[in-house]
Amino acid sequence: MENTALNIAVLVKYVPDAQFDRHLTGAGNTLERSESILSELDEYAIEAALALSEARGGEAAGNKVTAITMGPASAVAAVKKALQIGATEGVHLSDEALAGSDAAATSLALAAVVRRLGAVDLVLTGMASTDGETSLVPAQLAARLGLPQITFASSLELDSSGDAHTVTARRDGDVYAEVIEATLPAVVSVTDQANSPRYPNFKGIMAAKKKTVTTLSLAEIGVDAASVGSAGSRTVVHSAEVRPHRTAGTIITDNGDAGIQLVDFLAAQKLL
Repeated sequence: MENTALNIAVLVKYVPDAQFDRHLTGAGNTLERSESILSELDEYAIEAALALSEARGGEAAGNKVTAITMGPASAVAAVKKALQIGATEGVHLSDEALAGSDAAATSLALAAVVRRLGAVDLVLTGMASTDGETSLVPAQLAARLGLPQITFASSLELDSSGDAHTVTARRDGDVYAEVIEATLPAVVSVTDQANSPRYPNFKGIMAAKKKTVTTLSLAEIGVDAASVGSAGSRTVVHSAEVRPHRTAGTIITDNGDAGIQLVDFLAAQKLL
C-alpha cells in the first residue's frame, strides 16, 4: 500500500539569543528581542517532522512540513531558518495586537492558524521555548484544537501502515520510561533527546529562497485583537528589577578548626 501524504505543522519561535543578557522593556515588562534567533529547542521538532516526512517519501511524495511562528516582522527569521533546514513552507502570524501575549493568548492565536491550514495530521513543537520556558503552549494548543496530546516525547514514530492513523512516542521519566500512543491528528512536543537536528547546508539555504512564507494578520485568522496581547492575557507582570550582583562568599581558612567554622557557619544560616 502506498503511503498517504502527511501534512505536518511545526511551531517555531523567535527568542532572545542565550549568549547575551536578557532585558525587559516597556510598560508591560516584555522581553527585548533585538538579538534573537530560532529557539534551539524548536530545532528538534523540525528534525522530527522532516524525519517523519522523509520516511514516507518526503516532499516528492506530497508530504508537507509547514513552519509556523507568531511575532513582529523580525520573527520571520525563525521561519526562514526552518525553511533552510528543510521545511516545505512557512506561515508568519504578525499583528501589533499580539505584543505581550502570554501562553494562553499565544495558544489561542496559534490554534486559529493551525485551523486555517486545513487538514493537519500532526502538530509538533519543542518541549519549551528558551525564553518563557513554561511548556504550557503544546497542551493548551491541543485543548483548543480538541486533539490528543503527547508531551515531552524523546522518540517518535508513526504506524507502518500506508494510512498513518497513530503516533507512538516514548516519554522518559527519572526512573522509568513510558510508551504512549495517540490517534491522528495529534499535538506532540519533543525533547532535546529526540534526535540530532541537522544544520542548513548550502543547497538548503538556496532552496529556501524559493519557498513561500505567508504572512497573516489576526483579522485573517478570525481572532479578536482583544483576546490576545496584554489585553487578552491571563497573566500580568506588575514589576521587575535587575537581579543583584552576587556577593563574595565566605572563605574558611583551615587552621585546624575548619570543621568547627563550617558547622558554625551552617548553623548561622539555619541550615542545621
